[in-house]
Amino acid sequence: MDRLGRYALLLALALAVWGLVAAVVGLRRRRPLAVESARTTAFALLAAVAAANGAMLAALLSDDFTLRYVAQNSSRATPTFFKVLALWSADDGSLLLWNLVLAGYLAAIAFRFRRYRPETLPVALAVMYAVAVFYLLLVSGPSEPFATLAAAPPDGRGPTPLLQNHPLMAVHPPFLYLGFVGLTVPFAFAIAGLLGDGLSDRWVALTRRWTLAVWCFLTVGLLLGALWSYAVLGWGGYWAWDPVENAALLPWLVATAFLHSVMLQERRGMLKVWNLCLAVGAFALATFGTFLTRGNVLLSVHTFATSAVGPMYLGFLVLVLAGGFGLIAARAWRLRAPGRVDAVLSREASFVGNNLLLLTITFVVLLGTVFPLVVEATSGRQVTVGGPYFRRTTAPPLLLLLFLAGVGPLLAWRGGSAERLARRLRLPLGAGAAVVLALAVGGLRDPAAVAAFGLATFVGVANLAEIGAGVRAATRAGGRRAPAAVLGAALRGRRRYGGLLVHVGLALAAVAITASSTLARQADLTLSRGAAAGFAGYTFRYEGMRTLRQPQRTVLVTDLGVARDGRALGRMTPSLNLYPSASEPIGTPSIRTGPLGDLYASVVGVEQDGERATFRLFLNPGVAWLWVGGGVMVLGGLLAVWPTRRRRAPPRPAARPAEQPEPAAGGRG
Repeated sequence: MDRLGRYALLLALALAVWGLVAAVVGLRRRRPLAVESARTTAFALLAAVAAANGAMLAALLSDDFTLRYVAQNSSRATPTFFKVLALWSADDGSLLLWNLVLAGYLAAIAFRFRRYRPETLPVALAVMYAVAVFYLLLVSGPSEPFATLAAAPPDGRGPTPLLQNHPLMAVHPPFLYLGFVGLTVPFAFAIAGLLGDGLSDRWVALTRRWTLAVWCFLTVGLLLGALWSYAVLGWGGYWAWDPVENAALLPWLVATAFLHSVMLQERRGMLKVWNLCLAVGAFALATFGTFLTRGNVLLSVHTFATSAVGPMYLGFLVLVLAGGFGLIAARAWRLRAPGRVDAVLSREASFVGNNLLLLTITFVVLLGTVFPLVVEATSGRQVTVGGPYFRRTTAPPLLLLLFLAGVGPLLAWRGGSAERLARRLRLPLGAGAAVVLALAVGGLRDPAAVAAFGLATFVGVANLAEIGAGVRAATRAGGRRAPAAVLGAALRGRRRYGGLLVHVGLALAAVAITASSTLARQADLTLSRGAAAGFAGYTFRYEGMRTLRQPQRTVLVTDLGVARDGRALGRMTPSLNLYPSASEPIGTPSIRTGPLGDLYASVVGVEQDGERATFRLFLNPGVAWLWVGGGVMVLGGLLAVWPTRRRRAPPRPAARPAEQPEPAAGGRG
């Protein structure tokens, strides 16, 4: 397997270099056959990288401990499911998957443009091949996933305990990789648009749907990451503003800004330079995220310096930033946009405000993430930037962003009458004001929370009202065929209705985040067997501990009976997991999910062979609506990205002889 993997990676590197050279030669010398060779090479590249991933997977499943990666990240006792997940459980293996996803995107681009060949295709292929060359150099050189050991150990260490503690690891990293790597597509076509002679807006139309798909992948990846943190780590939350989390959030924010601003370029010819900067910036932030998590930077600046992977990432990041933004600066004088914002109360102004707010949030998150690394690199001191900084700095722009998500869809292009806007705002403003008044009377004293609940209601009602207006119009037009008419209207206006649905999901997520962060309750209880105590109106009775022996771990399960008002509600079973490779037990919480809130219990420790245990209990209001809201956002994104078949125009009938025009006098017939 080590030889097969190495040869497959070397073949993939050779194919990527060939694709790059063929695309450049085809472009410079105008040779269509060379461009076609570059296009078809993508399929061979995908096959070679898939073979390398298959070799590693076969080594993991067959317990081939002659491979260093297998010995460090798998064991004989590891279940088959988690052996498969071990493929991306550590840096070297995750780079293999990263290359597979990148080759998949290259093959998808090659397949998509198998008949229609835009002028930007050769440059876009060359850029994507250049990115592939870099990542293949990583796995062929300093990373070495197929490195072997001189003497194979009888057994491996097994995967990192946290990564085999929950099945969500099967889907969370792949979705993030699909999002991160997918940002290569708009970046490549943006560079192609810059290098083209015409500097047209065609690159935006070519990549809009690809960027939407990437945005959906990133949204699912972030959502699954939050769910994994909530369901596995046992701390009662889902977002800790950890550098790894921030690294995934940053490109999502910029991609969201890009998807809004490209509408202005498509419709009004505005923000050409801005959109190019966003495409380059999103890809650069994705590269920065992999630099943080794959370059040993988060472990220590000194560890980063001793590894060749980190400096290579840093060099690539500098090349992307200098090349991308340098090219934009050199061509900016040719990218003057004819359109402009005609009125403050216009759709254009709301999109510009949306972009500024998203970029503000991106800046403060990036600053809080990078600041500790800069301090350690310059002074040797280790500092941390925690949740309070991020909450204080991101709350104001997030509230303004919520407001724009509600009022933006109600504004007309180029501006409209204030009276018409006031009529459309009447219902959502009334609903938001009613919620604010009810919360104030109910005793909620946190101004930011009250504003967030009111704005979320405003956003949800405003966007649902727009969807409802479209449904009513389609129903009236459809008559007896109303359901088919509504479906047809939704498909014809899928971009608009998909965007409205994303805003509704955002409102639901805002409600969940505000409720769970401001209204949550927490308590630690230490109970002896048979003892009971109360928390948040519930009664918890410790019934004892059970020990489960599993091949890869020992699980200490505590039984916690739950009752309310004298009525038994069942049993919660938080547990501690003991892995041979872990020095401390890893907890798994028990969660009772409801529409109004989650009852969350994790076991902190057990004493006297389970006769006594300490539990950490949470009452988290509204958390379930975070997952619902995220799902609605993804559904809206899928509606916007879903392709529709274009109807071919019927052939024009041939003109009859009598209807043919007479030739002009003195002209030829």
